[in-house]
Amino acid sequence: MHKSRFFSGIALLALSASGCGLAVASPERDVVVPAEPTLIDFVDPATVIGLSTRTLTEGDSEGSRYVHINYPEFAGADKLNRELRDQAERQLQRFRTRTRDAEPVSPRPELNVDWQLAAASPDAVAVRLRTGEFQGESWANSTRTFWFDPHTREATGSTGLLAGRAALVRLATLVKERLKERGDEVEPGDEVERGDEVERDGGDEFDSMAFNRRGDLVVEFDDCQVGPCSLGRVAVAVPAEQVEPLLSELGRQAQRSVRENRAQGGDKPSFTPTTDPDAVSNRAGSVDCAKVKCVALTFDDGPGPYTGRLLDLLRRERARATFFVVGSNATAQPALVRRMSTEGHLVGNHTWAHRDLSKQGSSKITDTLGKTGDVVSGIIGQMPKLVRPPYGAVSQQVGNVAREMGLSLVTWDVDTDDQNGGKAGDIAERAVREAHPGAIILMHDIHRETVDAVPDILKRLRGKGYSFVTVPELYGSAGMQAGRLYRSGNELPRKQPLT
Repeated sequence: MHKSRFFSGIALLALSASGCGLAVASPERDVVVPAEPTLIDFVDPATVIGLSTRTLTEGDSEGSRYVHINYPEFAGADKLNRELRDQAERQLQRFRTRTRDAEPVSPRPELNVDWQLAAASPDAVAVRLRTGEFQGESWANSTRTFWFDPHTREATGSTGLLAGRAALVRLATLVKERLKERGDEVEPGDEVERGDEVERDGGDEFDSMAFNRRGDLVVEFDDCQVGPCSLGRVAVAVPAEQVEPLLSELGRQAQRSVRENRAQGGDKPSFTPTTDPDAVSNRAGSVDCAKVKCVALTFDDGPGPYTGRLLDLLRRERARATFFVVGSNATAQPALVRRMSTEGHLVGNHTWAHRDLSKQGSSKITDTLGKTGDVVSGIIGQMPKLVRPPYGAVSQQVGNVAREMGLSLVTWDVDTDDQNGGKAGDIAERAVREAHPGAIILMHDIHRETVDAVPDILKRLRGKGYSFVTVPELYGSAGMQAGRLYRSGNELPRKQPLT
């Protein structure tokens, strides 16, 4: 796919000349879109040069909550990066405060933030953060879209698309008229009519706006914001001809860029999924774990900003590992996923957005595993057959879905506790102290300290006679079976996961 550079050498947003790689929002892929015209086409992040991802996470070991916040970072867009980082840290701190004094409960409260690109061009960039919060029995979802002007290098919220207060008030009137068309079930509050910026978890009533392919302005509302929570996502599209007089310079640039992308046919997928063959290490069979001591180093949540350095270390030391990648990170950084496979490692499935699978229904479990598998298979030409459930949380339903999809579940029996920070020396000490033949060791390549610990881990374990293999090699000729839970190479797999 041809790529061209923009911004006079700034390595930001190198999109294909044809505008290829738009991902269409769909109800089965964690973005509930009722119908046109509120459908938004999302730009494939793999077409953006200079994009990496950052993650804030808690909850793999002890604790009372689960947290996974993922957001992009762009070369040459410091102010946008700062806005995204600050928003992530605010959300994390608020969630910690709300859950600090809560009694331990099962299932745990959970905060999950993932992202999409609502626009990416030399004229406008938009990052749509989608937040899910679980406290009790169901998820509450919200969205917030940040915009960036590559010309001025300024970042703004969604209201920056509008030319001031008067334009916001006029938009509020147009939005309310369209909400009324939805019937009595939708009840826009007075603040929507007035266009007041009402603080709600750090945002306002118009904190998520983007353009559809026709140039209409799509205004999204959070769950429960303008109607019963059962409605889920509510959005309206204000026609292009009505919204054009209300737009700021950035708004006009953004609208124009989305329209141009549509005219260039920007809806081609970056990767073609495959179901054959199954993913295996290209060096599988080079070590017989029945005759030598083996351990499986496993890395979760990447690829991230330190994954490339980790791969360099492993290649230099001729060690192999199993990488359980998050789908949204994999699609943003396919070159790193491809390196994992070509350099002898095994790529596994860690779901699309790292939500606790035990809280999901069968269709959602199937979708998040299927979407991630499709992306990975499209990158490496093999279908991943191992799944690491986020937080190690499993249930009977997760096992049933895995069995139907031909997937094996893998957790761990050695936790380096790198999720909670700490020094590289401490991480290495835990890994070496608790290692044993057949151990599955949990680490995360999204942390600098973890990668810093790897050389010491490799040196000390190799000095004890260990070889480093991928997870399936621990089980030798017996292999791994779909739907079963594997925690260690020296224990029998569970036929079904425990609730």
